[in-house]
Formats: sequence, C-alpha cells, structure tokens
Amino acid sequence: MTITVGHLINGRPVTDAVRTQNIYNPSTGEVSKQVALASKATVEEAIAAAEAAFADWRATPPMRRARIMFQFKALLEKHADEIAKLIGQEHGKILHDAKGELQRGIEVVEYACGAPELLKGEFSKNVGGGIDSWSDFQPLGVVAGITPFNFPVMVPLWMFPMALVCGNTFVLKPSERDPSSAMRIGELLYEAGLPEGVFNIVNGDKAAVDTLLHDPRVEAISFVGSTPIAEYIYSTAAANGKRCQALGGAKNHAIIMPDADLDNVVNSLLGAAFGSSGERCMALSVAVAVGQKTGDKLIEAMQTALPKLTYGDYSNNNNDFGPVITREHQQKVNAHIASAEAQGATIVVDGRNPVVKGFANGFYVGPTLIDNVTANMDSYKAEIFGPVLQVMRVETMEAAMQLINDHEYGN
Repeated sequence: MTITVGHLINGRPVTDAVRTQNIYNPSTGEVSKQVALASKATVEEAIAAAEAAFADWRATPPMRRARIMFQFKALLEKHADEIAKLIGQEHGKILHDAKGELQRGIEVVEYACGAPELLKGEFSKNVGGGIDSWSDFQPLGVVAGITPFNFPVMVPLWMFPMALVCGNTFVLKPSERDPSSAMRIGELLYEAGLPEGVFNIVNGDKAAVDTLLHDPRVEAISFVGSTPIAEYIYSTAAANGKRCQALGGAKNHAIIMPDADLDNVVNSLLGAAFGSSGERCMALSVAVAVGQKTGDKLIEAMQTALPKLTYGDYSNNNNDFGPVITREHQQKVNAHIASAEAQGATIVVDGRNPVVKGFANGFYVGPTLIDNVTANMDSYKAEIFGPVLQVMRVETMEAAMQLINDHEYGN
C-alpha cells in the first residue's frame, strides 16, 4: 500500500487526499509515496490554527520558548540519521551531504535558543529635554514559509525557529517533491513541547501558495526558489499588504587568474560545481578564465579530475553526488547541454546518458564540462541547476567582472 504524506495541523496529522501527486526516489526513478495537495479549505484550517494559538504563544516568556528550542535541537541531533535518510530517499542527496544540510539548519536552531538575549529592547534616558526613548520587539502574528526542494530541511530551519522564538506562529509549505523530512522535523518540534497550533505544515502546489498569499491573517511570507516564482511571490504578497522576503536564482561565477593555484582551483570547483548535483542556489556553475593559456590549463586539469568523481545512490557515502530531483529536470539539464553544443560550445566531458550500475532508471546526469561558452548562449543565460560547469574565456579581470555584472542572475 502506498503511503500518503498529508499535513500537520494543530500538532496532528491531517490527510486531504482529494488531489495527490507522486513522490519519487530519484536514485531509482520509482514512485515511493504520494503527497496530498492541500485544498484552499485545508490551508485555511492551518492558518486558523496558527491564528488561534498566537495570543497565548506571544504571551509565553522568551525563556520558555527558548527551552523548547533547546529540546528541539537535541531531538534533531538524536534523529539525524533518520532525517538524512528521508532527505536522501526523496531528494537523492548523498547521506553525508544530507547530514551537512541538517547541521547547517541545527545551527540556526542553536542561535534561536538565545531568544531571551536577542529580544531585549533598548532604553535611553534623556535623549532630549525631558524625553526618554525605548524600543522593543513585537511578533507580527501568523507568518508563512514557502521552501524549495533542494534543501528540504535546512531552508525551513532558516525560517521557522527564529519566527517562533520571536513569538510568531507559523505555516510551512515545503516542496511537494520531497516533503517527508520537513514533516518529520515538524513532529519533533511538537515532541519538544511546542503548544498545539503554533507550527503547522501544509503540503501542496500553487493553490496552497495562493491561499497563503491572499489570506489577510498571514502577516508575512518568506520564500526561497526560482526567480520567476520569487517575483510572483513578492509582487502578490506586497499587493496584499504582507511583509515579504523572496530569494530567487543565481548564476555564480569564479574568476580564474593566470597566477591562481590550479590544484586548489580544481579542488574547489569539484565541490562547488558538482556537489549536490549542482542543485544549490550557490552552485558555482561558471568558471571565467582570464587569458587563453589559463583556460587551456583549467580545461586540461578539470578533464583529468572529473572522471574521479563518483555518483549514484544516496545511501552510498562513497559517492560525491547523486541524481537530480525529477525525470523532467534531468531532461531539462540535458537540453541545456545540447543547446550549448548546438550554439557552438565544446562539450569536453559529457554527462548525458550516464550508466549507473544497478540504478538504470534513476534521474542521473554525470559531471559535465563545457568549454568556449559565450554570453549570448541560452545555457549561459539560464540557471541550469545541474552538475554542469561552463568555462568562459576573457582577456582581463575587468572584462571578467563586467561579464558577471551584466548577467541577469550574476553573482
């Protein structure tokens, strides 16, 4: 029987299975679970639960909120292997990488434990004739987070621990592609002693997102994802009077100077370009070589190093990276490689159609190295979000910097 991942409302699991979507194990390409896609009514139920919990939670002393975070941190550490496995099963991230993601999130929980100090206000006496001045911090109310597939634990943990210790209540809409790890950390949060309704999870698609954006009870939205969706989230939230932070895509460049330590460059690029299959907002996807000789040396060194990278099933810690998230994304990355080739770039190492023994149906793209990329190529303009490193060549550092500054997503 296929498991259906539902929602977490008022501290209890809720299944709204009118609409469902497949969850895949990217390593095998097989359907592993179903996820329920929340209706407007289900999202409104979660918002209502958060609204009802707000008055008591905002009145809870920061020290008591912090104690829950201390317990939550301990539970995350206790269940680290379980959480990392859930990430790997639905994202494809290798276990060592998944544990690193979790640790980055735990560090935010650790910071949130300092709430009693962080929430102290300020007081200044006699700032003017007979005038004293003070400031304090007040929670907004119900706030929401919409988080991406590529860091299904870390990005939620960037958002809700700080929101909660500041006295807000929270509705999380994680990626519907890999929701189980977010659901598990939500369960652990309640196990740590969080009162009912303070934290809620709804799984869903655009219908759930639009409900959060338009409901007047939601005071603020935090989003991480692609740039087109970030623009939509920001404009819609702003039009509905909500505070919003919306983080979109990037095209990250590295400038390689003629006197660079090439061994160090290659080692850095192997991790930054290909780690987590390149599915990182800060993946370093473009190397800009200053000078033709620098480019030639870089290509030669990378061409030698890339065959040493190993990729495959998430559970094998000897692998450097795993599959990409879906079959559709695999095809999209392959299409970017084909586009670069068609527009005149040189495919030095081709990761299309890789052979992964025992996992023939997995969503794999092998490490790919593309040379002679130019700024007018479609693959350069796009955020590929795969294990692909593009190499460009310019004559001066100033030209390299201008190239980066001219890119829509330049970083």
